[in-house]
Amino acid sequence: MGKTFKAVPIARDVFWVGAIDRHIRNFHGYATHRGTTYNAYLVLADKPVLIGTVKEPFQDELLGRISSVIDPGDITYVISNHSEMDHSGCLPKIMDIIRPEKTFASIMGRKALEAHFRLGARVTPVKEGDRVDLGNREIQFIEARMLHWPDSMHSYLAGERILFSNDGFGMHLATDERFADELPFETLEYEAKKYFANILLPYSGIVLKHLEKVKQSGMKISMIAPDHGPVWRSEKDVLKIFDLWENWARQKPARKAVVVYDSMWRSTELMAHAIGEGLREGGVEAILMSLSSCHRSDVATEALDAGALIVGSPTLNNSIFPALSDALTYLKGLRPKNMIGAAFGSYGWSGEAVSRLEEMLTEMKIELFGENMRILYVPDGDGLKRSREFGKNIAKRLIEFCETSDAHGGSV
Repeated sequence: MGKTFKAVPIARDVFWVGAIDRHIRNFHGYATHRGTTYNAYLVLADKPVLIGTVKEPFQDELLGRISSVIDPGDITYVISNHSEMDHSGCLPKIMDIIRPEKTFASIMGRKALEAHFRLGARVTPVKEGDRVDLGNREIQFIEARMLHWPDSMHSYLAGERILFSNDGFGMHLATDERFADELPFETLEYEAKKYFANILLPYSGIVLKHLEKVKQSGMKISMIAPDHGPVWRSEKDVLKIFDLWENWARQKPARKAVVVYDSMWRSTELMAHAIGEGLREGGVEAILMSLSSCHRSDVATEALDAGALIVGSPTLNNSIFPALSDALTYLKGLRPKNMIGAAFGSYGWSGEAVSRLEEMLTEMKIELFGENMRILYVPDGDGLKRSREFGKNIAKRLIEFCETSDAHGGSV
């Protein structure tokens, strides 16, 4: 086991000892097309500490990497920054093997671990500002409640200026590269954006407050070691991901429209394409996403930096297509802000889908464009022309919406 898996040094006497999951494609409703990593870190000191564990099936990989550096039994402390099962799944077994003097978690983390595993007094609760002395090193704890669970916290290794950020600043990406600067920035930005859109978006206000707290603290951060994805190992990279998170959390509308639809006999699809042409003609980027080929989490990703959400469905059983219901229910839970919306669709003899779509957009607190677009059965030349004009009119309104947002400092 120790010969198969090796620890990866990320700083002086600090090692990545996590696991790579190349096969996972669904993370509680989020499509992980590129897999993920479960990161854990080993800090060698007078009193060695393990920060985080991994999903239960990957326990042997974690132990193998630890064993390539140190006898697991020589570890003094274990820190659980987050109790979700992809980080704590093998924690009880690891505690039995290592037998640490103490295992630390936040106050809420201790409660969560107790509810998961019944660990009782074996977990020591810590709060904001508490520190653990490693002899020749020290770790400080920083609460990060609701980023994205109530128990979330960071651990900060002061001497090396490393922030072990649990689910903060991470992404689902399975690679052999351990550092962000070893990967194309376009890949990093997209996967970080997808992670934020599908996990952190509902907590955008908390994200902004947390980023401001870190800035005001005067804490120097030269490296961010998250629980998923690569390590940001330079101050330049740290600033990049901080800036990206701040921009995404502000949800400032952009001249971009996401057209999300499903179709029965391609009539609604033809309308979607015509609407897309009208949007582009009106000076707006248009992203067309058919739910027959696009996952709901990919829609959420594209919607993160869009200013308009345009949804289309044929009428089925006096309502909308199931794929639209699924995607909009998912998006509603993510609570996007600062968007306008519109609905369209083909229908046969009743046509309730468009009004139901508008109801769902309203429930999401998305400002409705003043009109919708319905076409009986198959759109003819005139119907496609009207759909194109519909797109142009939405583009005009979106540009006005973005200009209003700029005038109000980013929110409308």
